[in-house]
Order: sequence, then C-alpha cells, then structure tokens
Amino acid sequence: MRREDLGGLAAFVAVAEEASFTRAAARMGTSQSALSQTVKRLEARLGVRLLTRTTRSVAVTEAGEQLLASLRFAFDEIETQLVALGELRDRPAGTIRITAGQHAADTLLFPVIAQLLPDYPDVNVELSVDTGFRDIVADRFDAGVRLGEQVEKDMIAVRIGPDLRMALVAAPAYFAQRPAPRTPHDLTGHNCINLRFPTLGGLYAWEFEKDGRELNVRVEGQLVFNETRLIVRAACAGLGLAYVLEDHVAEHLADGRLVRALEDWCPPFSGYHLYYPSRRQHTPAFALLVEALRSRS
Repeated sequence: MRREDLGGLAAFVAVAEEASFTRAAARMGTSQSALSQTVKRLEARLGVRLLTRTTRSVAVTEAGEQLLASLRFAFDEIETQLVALGELRDRPAGTIRITAGQHAADTLLFPVIAQLLPDYPDVNVELSVDTGFRDIVADRFDAGVRLGEQVEKDMIAVRIGPDLRMALVAAPAYFAQRPAPRTPHDLTGHNCINLRFPTLGGLYAWEFEKDGRELNVRVEGQLVFNETRLIVRAACAGLGLAYVLEDHVAEHLADGRLVRALEDWCPPFSGYHLYYPSRRQHTPAFALLVEALRSRS
C-alpha cells in the first residue's frame, strides 16, 4: 500500500460516515474540493466507484460498503493500538540513573526507592554511590544528589531533605586525656581525624559558624580516611576528634560512646538537593521519582 492511499482511505471513511463531503471536510479540517479530489484519486487507483454522488446527497456503493466494513475494523484496531501506546508513554517505565553520596543514598534515596518500585514494576533504578562529584551529563546520569550549596548554577535543583548539621565528637576516653576545645582555634592542639576528598584529593577543611562569623580550620592528626564510617569508628575507639554529619553519630551520642564539643559553632545548613540539567527531557518514571523525593522533604 502506498502512503497516499492511507489518506484516501481515511477520507473515504469520513465521507461515508458523514454522508456529506461538506461535513466530512469540516471533520478532517480540509476543504471540500480537496477531499473530493482525494477520494477520486483513491477510486481511480482501485478501479472501482466507492461513492455515488448527487447534487443533494452522497451514498456508498456496494463496493464501498464492503471496503467501509473492513476499514472500520482496521481503523478501530489502529485506534486501540494508539491508545495503548499513549498509555505506555504515560506509564512510568525505564531506567533512572542517579549518583549520590553514601549518606544521601542511605537516608533519602533508598527508603523512597524501596517504597516506590513494588508499585511500578516497569521502573528500574541504578544508584551509583560516589563520595566525589560526578559530571552527570558526561557520565549519562539522569540526576545527582548533593548538598544545596554544592549544586552547579546551571542545574535545576529540587530540595529533597531537611536541614543538616555537623557534629564535632570524640570518645569520653579521648576527652579524659585532653580538654574539650572551646573554640575552633583550640583544634590545633588536638589529634583530629581527617577526611580526604576522593575527587579533588585535598583534605576537608572543617567549617564552623557562630553569630554570622564563618571559620574554616585546617586540622592535623594521625589518621586520614576517605569515607565517613571509618572516621566514626576511629572516634569511638578514642583515636581522635571527628567532624561529621550529626546523623552519622546520633546513636553514638545517645548511648554515650561519643561526646559533642563546639555545638554552638555548628548551626544547621541547607540539606540535600536532587539536581539535573534544565535542557533534558525527562520521562514519566523520572518525574515520579522526583515527586516522591520532593514529598519527603
């Protein structure tokens, strides 16, 4: 079948159902003369008259009745398939690739994913846990999760978590040997457990703030790790001071294995944001995940 035959068949069905070229032309959004010519070309191609025309009416011939019966069934099937495709387009499906740090993955992403996926079997999630920053465009991620102030300005950022807070902690045994610091400047006399950024390679400068005054301190100590769990473990063992997110040590503070210091220098700050390029067209699956994460913030 030639492509132009499809247009002719659709035109024939419209005229046959409306019993009028005028009404059929209005239905199809074309002119009466153009519609008439389309049907004539179809009849010439088939070599049979499909419509009987008079000045007052249009009737379907016997051959036209046979063709109309077949076309109605075929067009109904096509319409059914188109509706099915539309539902497939609107139904969340496909793979979502996200990069995030361990803490965000544990506390925000995994709980949402675990709740969401059973209801959407066609949605797949690939979660890459990275301590360092990833180029989500170059690495073909749909989105990333980082702290609000770390998100690039050309990205769309959606807040997905509450404010966070840092905590300076050590074991009671450590403070039994050295007095707790009263200001960040006192950290120079302490054995501090450092964090090395995997991507940049440098050591994290401990960030403090009080009464609008910001202070970054480069600390020194016997231990350097590139992930937080070992830092907390070392602090619990009495090996030095640790400076980590409050969530990482909440249980240890509650049971007394760790003790806080400089709490008045650790105000809350903006929490995690999901970020993604503004130019990218996103799928219903991605929109579903974004809304689920947003509702928990």
